[in-house]
Amino acid sequence: MIVSLRFRLLLWLLIPLAIYIIVSAAFSYRSAQQTADLIQDRALLTSAQVIASDITWLDGIPQVSVDPAALELFSSPQQDHVYYQIITSKGRLMAGRPDLPDTIDFSQTTPKFITQQYEQQTIRIATEVRSLYDTGSRINIAIRVAQTMRGHDLMLADLWRPSLHRQIAMLILAIALVVIGLTIELRPILRLKDDLATRDPMSLSPIKAAQLQGELRPIVDAFNHYIQRLNTQVAAQRRFIADAAHQLRTPLTLIDSQIQFARKITDPTRRSEVLEAMQESSRSMADLTDKLLLLSQAEVANSHAVLHQSVDLVKVVTTVLEDIVNLAQRKNIDLGIERQTPEALVIGNEALFTAMIMNLVDNAIRYTPRNGKVTVSINVNAAPNTAINNTGLKVPFVEVIVADNGPGIPAEIRSRVFERFYRHAAPGQHGTGLGLAIVKEIVLAAQGAVTLGIGPQNIGLMVLVQLPLATSIKST
Repeated sequence: MIVSLRFRLLLWLLIPLAIYIIVSAAFSYRSAQQTADLIQDRALLTSAQVIASDITWLDGIPQVSVDPAALELFSSPQQDHVYYQIITSKGRLMAGRPDLPDTIDFSQTTPKFITQQYEQQTIRIATEVRSLYDTGSRINIAIRVAQTMRGHDLMLADLWRPSLHRQIAMLILAIALVVIGLTIELRPILRLKDDLATRDPMSLSPIKAAQLQGELRPIVDAFNHYIQRLNTQVAAQRRFIADAAHQLRTPLTLIDSQIQFARKITDPTRRSEVLEAMQESSRSMADLTDKLLLLSQAEVANSHAVLHQSVDLVKVVTTVLEDIVNLAQRKNIDLGIERQTPEALVIGNEALFTAMIMNLVDNAIRYTPRNGKVTVSINVNAAPNTAINNTGLKVPFVEVIVADNGPGIPAEIRSRVFERFYRHAAPGQHGTGLGLAIVKEIVLAAQGAVTLGIGPQNIGLMVLVQLPLATSIKST
């Protein structure tokens, strides 16, 4: 397979041109051949007519005297041989060669021209049939004049070769111009290649497209768009790594301080309290680590690198509530589920959907005061009026609502709570600030949307998650 763009473009341009030149040369040759044939045939026919004009009757017998001027028409530097034959319809040879090839049709009314082999040479023969009348009698006489083809072939070459030479010169000129043109026009691409090859591996600056042709600029624009998205992703990863390092440093520093303090304590009771505090710090760090890993998985899912399958959200919510009911009972919180459908199928990853519901319910229970209420509702909207996902399509979707009667979140900071490590919590409340960030990444991966609002009776917080039905995703 040819991989050179220059050579491929050269072939696309020159192959049709070469075919055109070959066809044109063939037509030129045919035209030159017809011209040479016409000139030779006219000379042969003129000679035959001159000879025919010298045929007379003598004593009732046709006689002929061949004028040398009739044959001088064929004198040429090529020294072609000239033959002639004058014969009657009764087979009487009046003059010339008796063995010229081809049969004679004495009834023909128009001159006849034919090419034959004679004495190991190619000759062109012109045959003219004349009728002679004398005292009521008629006799047909055939006058045949032949000539070798050396002059004819030279004339053909003189007529055809200049045209062929011009066409070959045009082809060579076209090849040279195309090669030069491609070399000049491909220079911006080669400069772009050199720019990319010498660029710093960590550089994500846009590619300059000022000197590129208009047809190539969309490619560079696509590269720049990709670089822009890559810049955003790299910046987010760097920020995430920096934030994660900062968040992990705090519990590690706390555990280190607790260890140093425990070494100085001799009282078993106080040492036990310190060890219990150390265990709590360790659990917090483990929880933070788990949340970081879960956030990483959610980001991978958002890039479509995780296997997506049909998941029943009713089953997921029921399982999560069964697992977390003990946490609600410790605070005497009324935890319940409201559903209008036996199943609600969406496309995504079951483990991530479980983590999403777990984070939403855990946050609601964590921030709702004792004797409060947390309700998870599942509804199916089969005929939506607005687009809910990032595709902009108005498709049937599933609504998952987690509502509580806790302190809620002020409207002015609701958009910020989806940021990583941002926390809106009262003093003494534990948390990593990653719960809603994880929820947002999982929802986006499933082509859905998540919004915050006021809870029932204008109290508390309501988290609304909208995910397309599995059937609507398949159909689109």
